[in-house]
Amino acid sequence: MPQLDANVKDIVNQTVAPIGISPIRYFAQKFAKIPDLIKLTLGEPDFNVPEHVKQAAIDSIKANKSHYAPQKGILPLRQAISDYLDDRFGVHYDPATEVVVTVGATEAIFAAFGAILNPGDKVLIPTPTFSLYMAVVKLFGAIPVEIDTTADGFQLTGKHLQAVIDREGAENVKALVLNFPGNPTGFEYTRAQLEEIANVVRDQSMYVMTDEIYAELTYDQPHVSMAELLPGKSILVNGLSKSHAMTGYRVGYFVGPADFIANATKVHGFAVTSVSNPAQYAALAALTTGRDDAKPMCEAYRQRRDFVVAKLNALGYQTLKPAGAFYTFSKIPAEFQLSSVEFAEKLAEEGKVGVTPGNCFGESGEGYFRISYAASMADIQTAMARLAVFTEKLTQHA
Repeated sequence: MPQLDANVKDIVNQTVAPIGISPIRYFAQKFAKIPDLIKLTLGEPDFNVPEHVKQAAIDSIKANKSHYAPQKGILPLRQAISDYLDDRFGVHYDPATEVVVTVGATEAIFAAFGAILNPGDKVLIPTPTFSLYMAVVKLFGAIPVEIDTTADGFQLTGKHLQAVIDREGAENVKALVLNFPGNPTGFEYTRAQLEEIANVVRDQSMYVMTDEIYAELTYDQPHVSMAELLPGKSILVNGLSKSHAMTGYRVGYFVGPADFIANATKVHGFAVTSVSNPAQYAALAALTTGRDDAKPMCEAYRQRRDFVVAKLNALGYQTLKPAGAFYTFSKIPAEFQLSSVEFAEKLAEEGKVGVTPGNCFGESGEGYFRISYAASMADIQTAMARLAVFTEKLTQHA
């Protein structure tokens, strides 16, 4: 194996070097080495991709659709995305100039931030939330500003947002990130709550990066898109990974005003050129004939949610019922005197259940842990039984 020459060891991007790897994946990989572990770590649907979606990818390969796709994505898929967003959420985008197909929602977030951020810019990020946002903001030399939402039940209020803007300086803030239904909390904003935020942002010189990847997985209320309320400021990110269990296909997209899209497409194109054709044709099937494929999955997640939330609260782990996505975010009892990492490591090693430490989702996540119930009910039931035994032992020694 080659060793890095000593005279190039110090040649490193000083922005990238201090950024750690994904903490979520770090713990998932670490715990995976433990024998007989039930993994409730990653947000990985346990369902298979619908057969007609698989067939669309196969058909595209057999039809020799193997050349470079258009940079923004094949037009039929961009049209399907536009139609879907219009029908589902009442937001309107021109498929020719306002829609870009990306390598998963992750690349959409990367390209969008790359188009708007300069070194020193500030991005407001309500936490606990998906750690990717903080990392990508740092990659572009900008500054993530975490907003702790735990006191408000994981909701960013308009009052809190305004206070942070005033504190950080409106001229320095270039974007607000919203992720709803939320990872890791499952929190879903109502229209009234979104309007409260929109009323603050409307007169500010800032974008809203609204990541709505879990929009099809809501349980108790219809999803309202922030892009409906702030069309001229919203960068709407979505994809097929969660709704259609297509995580490995890597198909996402972002939409926004044409002027923004023109700039963001440059970042997208220089990074990946375009998304593979088979994946795009699979996504096309998912967003046309397969629009309702998520419904039975969502109902299964609802049943799992109800079971997990009831068990967690009964065991003394304070847990709000998530309104969407497929995660619970639970408070670790203070009497255990364990940090998020200590609790998760102890549970994995002694209880044989893998969960994600809460501090993987920002400083405000310390003292919590996340469970992904995107696993079979059989595994979830066994995991909850193991958690009960583990909790009893902790309680006896508290």
